[in-house]
Amino acid sequence: MKITAKKLVFAAFVTLLAVSAWQAIFGDGMQVNIDGDEIDGPLGFLLGTVFAGGGLLIAAVAITCAAVFVGVLFAGLGILMISGMVLLAVVVAAAVSPLLLPLLIPVGIYWIFRKRSRKQHQHAALEHAV
Repeated sequence: MKITAKKLVFAAFVTLLAVSAWQAIFGDGMQVNIDGDEIDGPLGFLLGTVFAGGGLLIAAVAITCAAVFVGVLFAGLGILMISGMVLLAVVVAAAVSPLLLPLLIPVGIYWIFRKRSRKQHQHAALEHAV
């Protein structure tokens, strides 16, 4: 940000703070009702600010605790979900493996022939290199 923009933001912040303080202290709309007793004026402003700040602090602590609880809960559910998927994969592999044996025999034979031909090509390449 440029210096003029920083000065403008600071001036706007100070102006809004001054206007809100003026309204809170000298305005006639600030009242706090505690057990039926209405407190207004500067003391009402002070009590209202303290109680509102305390309420916001309690709300922030409660929301933080709830967020931590939900995070731990979802992490545990994620671990359970992954372990369940692994167990399902093992069960499916165990159920399908006898059925795949006829398919694996030709794949194994192809793999053996491919390995032999690759070994012969490497041996021939080594003989020609010298």
